[in-house]
Amino acid sequence: MATMTHDTSASSRLRTGLLFALLSASSFGLSGALAHGLMDAGWSAAAVVAVRVLVGAAALLPLALRQLRGHWNLLRRNAGLITAYGLTAVAGTQLAYFNAVAHMQVGAALLIEYTAPIAVIAWLWLTRGQRPSRATIFGGLLGIAGLFLVLNLRSGIGANWIGIVWALAAMLGAATYFVLSARGGDGLPGTVLATGALLIGGLTLLLAGTVGIVPLRATTTPVPYAHFTTPLWLPLLTLGIVTAALSYASGIAATRRLGSRLASFIALTEVLAAIGFAWLLLAEAPTPIQFLGGTLILAGLVIVRAGEPETVETEPGRS
Repeated sequence: MATMTHDTSASSRLRTGLLFALLSASSFGLSGALAHGLMDAGWSAAAVVAVRVLVGAAALLPLALRQLRGHWNLLRRNAGLITAYGLTAVAGTQLAYFNAVAHMQVGAALLIEYTAPIAVIAWLWLTRGQRPSRATIFGGLLGIAGLFLVLNLRSGIGANWIGIVWALAAMLGAATYFVLSARGGDGLPGTVLATGALLIGGLTLLLAGTVGIVPLRATTTPVPYAHFTTPLWLPLLTLGIVTAALSYASGIAATRRLGSRLASFIALTEVLAAIGFAWLLLAEAPTPIQFLGGTLILAGLVIVRAGEPETVETEPGRS
């Protein structure tokens, strides 16, 4: 009976983790297309990221304060984790990604960024001895092959070396995001981690802009997209509440349930969501070969899932 109860609990945890992961991926996937419109309206990448994460922090703050009531010592004990998450997984990754979007199409930038599962596999193998199964390796290679098809380098996507370098920097930040998100942080609730990290990331970008390290430029003009123009407040609130607060909180919840390796592969569905939103908002229509690539990505995810254990191995510091 105890074994049956444990199996049921593990299965429920897995299903919940998968739902959180898909919610996070689809929410993240909207950010590139929204940011592209803001940058077309005259915003700098750093300004977009700063507003996005600070609005996200404000949206999560009431829930985080409620969870911290009577447990304020969690902030002191986990100050290093929150700071590292804010500087790398939030500020660094998003700034690099939006700078990449400024030099190449949204889908292409995300495709390079989301080779991050390779870095996650290498890190877990080298530091924790978590050798991937053959199914994980094969599914990963299939997914990466799908990425290259969706990237469709011969289609004239307008990528240049500046954009590629920024996208690779975003890839390293994304890998760090999955590794740090999997850590339980000595009982630190995921919402508190997301709130603190978003706040630190946003304030860091504002400070960097104030001293001239990054350009902070914003306008009050309406934001143009492919088929319509919208008031400024709408994409700003959507970026903060949906693509920051919702995506980071659900992403942390997913990774704590699935582990950083599996969660990083499930997050490849963000690529498909981003291409869909770019098609809808920016008229960047995918080609038939990109649809084939998307099919390979999904097939790779199924194979990776089949190669993972039913009960995700607990990582150090996870709750």
